[in-house]
Amino acid sequence: MKVTRKPAKGGLPNVLFVQAAVENLPEELNETADEIHIHFPWGSLLRTVVLGDEIVLQSLRRICAPECLVEIVIGIDEERDKSEIERLELPKLSSRYLEDVLTAKYEAAGFEILESGFLTSSEWARLETSWARKLQGNESREVIYLILKAT
Repeated sequence: MKVTRKPAKGGLPNVLFVQAAVENLPEELNETADEIHIHFPWGSLLRTVVLGDEIVLQSLRRICAPECLVEIVIGIDEERDKSEIERLELPKLSSRYLEDVLTAKYEAAGFEILESGFLTSSEWARLETSWARKLQGNESREVIYLILKAT
């Protein structure tokens, strides 16, 4: 991962990785994040960002510095991921769902949605993640994204 390299080799001098449940992030992180990236979440994290879980969104907002940018990228293949979609009781992701449901939930938690939409498989390369590379070329996988700003 490029950000973990020495700064002279393209890494970042101030990056911090945390392994913790998103609903229970350490208080030491309050108002410290300038950027948060959630790419291709799975399991409970997928469920919480798709449903706009109030507790998780409040936890994310708590660690945001003023005007922190949050990028969420969700990739779902309705056929391949059918059992996970059913297990997590996920709704169909659509532009209408974004507008009618998620916008209000994210705004109530203190986020402004700057941009949202769908990415084509050729656009996934910009994410530079191993999951983006593994999923690339699957034309049936819908990838939705949200760009948020902490207000």
